[in-house]
Amino acid sequence: RRGRRAAGHRPRHRPRRARARGEPRRALPHRLPRAGPLAGAAHLLGRRHPDGHAVHRPHGGSVTTLAPTCAIPAPEETVHEAELIGRATAAREALGDRLVILGHHYQKHEVIRFADITGDSFLLARRGAEATRADLVVFLGVYFMAEAADILSQPHQRVVLPDLGAGCHLAECADIFTVNDAWEQITAQFPDRTIVPLTYMNSGADLKAFVGRNGGAVCTSGNAERAFRWAREQGDMVFFFPDEHLGRNTACLLGMQPTDPVMWDPREAALGGIVPDTLAASEIVLWKGFCNVHTGFTVRQVDEARAAHPGVTVIVHPECPRPVVEAADEDGSTEYIIARLDELPAGSSVAIGTDWNLVDRLRINHPDKTVFCLKEDLCPCVTMNRITLPKLTWTLENLAAGEVMNVVSVDEDMAAEARLALDRMLAL
Repeated sequence: RRGRRAAGHRPRHRPRRARARGEPRRALPHRLPRAGPLAGAAHLLGRRHPDGHAVHRPHGGSVTTLAPTCAIPAPEETVHEAELIGRATAAREALGDRLVILGHHYQKHEVIRFADITGDSFLLARRGAEATRADLVVFLGVYFMAEAADILSQPHQRVVLPDLGAGCHLAECADIFTVNDAWEQITAQFPDRTIVPLTYMNSGADLKAFVGRNGGAVCTSGNAERAFRWAREQGDMVFFFPDEHLGRNTACLLGMQPTDPVMWDPREAALGGIVPDTLAASEIVLWKGFCNVHTGFTVRQVDEARAAHPGVTVIVHPECPRPVVEAADEDGSTEYIIARLDELPAGSSVAIGTDWNLVDRLRINHPDKTVFCLKEDLCPCVTMNRITLPKLTWTLENLAAGEVMNVVSVDEDMAAEARLALDRMLAL
C-alpha cells in the first residue's frame, strides 16, 4: 500500500451519506459480551498510596469493595439490535419488581429506553432507595453515581453497574490523597479560620466521606448556590472540589467577580501554587478540575448559533467555562434544561450546551421546536457511553439467571460519613 501511494496511487473512498437531523441512527450488529467471570482484573487500575501499599480501584475513583468483581469479557457473538432489545426485555420482565433500572440523562437512547426512572445522579440515587420492593438496582450511568446509589440504598439492595470501567473525568480530577494534602496545608496555614469543604456530586465516595467528617456537604449543579451560601454561613473559607467552572459560576451568583475565587492546583507542591497572601484574602478556594465535555463549548459557538438562528435561546450547563455562561441566555442543571424546553413555546429555537445524548433526546421529544447542540459534532461523554445495549443485555440476563456481577459496594464506615454530607445537602 505504501509503495502504491509513493507511485502516485490515491485510494478511492466511498462517499458517506450524511444523516439528516432527527433521522435515527442505522441499526448495526452488536457484539454481545460473553457471560461469566473474568480471569484476572485487567480493568482495575492500581494506584499506590504514599505509604507504599497498593490501592486498587476500577477507574481511579474512590476505594470500594466490588463483590463479585467482573468486567465485560471478550465478544462472543454478533447480534442485531432488535434481538438484543427482545432479550433484554425478556430478562427485565423475568426479574419483575425485584429490579429497578435507573438511567442518567446522558445515557444513549439504546439503553435509557429500559430505565424505570430517569434523572440526574442524586435524584436517581434517592429514587432507587425509595424502590424498597427491589433488591437489585441497575444503574445506567458512571461509577460515582452507582456509589451514591449504594450509599443511599436499603440494606437488602445491591447496586449493579453494567461496566465497571465507566468512570468520570471530572470526578477523577480529585482524589482523596491530593485533597487530604491540600486540606492539611490550608488548615495548617490558617489554624484560626473555619474552613468548610464542599464537594460536587461528581466525586468519589471517599471524598464525600471526607467532606462529611469535616463538617461539609455535597452539592449538585441544581443546588450549588444554596450550598455555597450555607457553607459561607458556617465558616469564613469555602474549599470546593473538583469542578472549578461550577465553583466559579456559583461564586458569581453570590455577587463575586470571576477572579475572586482562587484556584488550587494539586500539581503544585506548596499551597496549590497560590501566593500565601492571596490565599489569606480569599473566601473561596476552587480545585483545578473540569468536565472534558462541557469545556468543549466556546463563546464562538454561541456567536455562531445566534448568527445562524436569529432569536435563538442559548442554554448551557454551569460546568461550562465562565465566558460561555456569560455569553449564553441561561445556565442550569440537566433538570433545569429539560424543564425549560417544556416551558418554551412551539416554534422556539434553542441551542443547548451539554452532553449530546441529552440534546438529541430533547430534539426528538420536542419536534415543535428547533433544538440543537451548540457543537453538533461534539463527542458525547465517552465513559457514559460505555454503558451499551450489549452490556445491559448481558447484565440483565445474568441477573435473571441468579448471577449478580459488577456489584458496587461502598464500605459501611465510608458510606456513613458520606451520608452525613448528603444529609446536610438535603437539609439546605
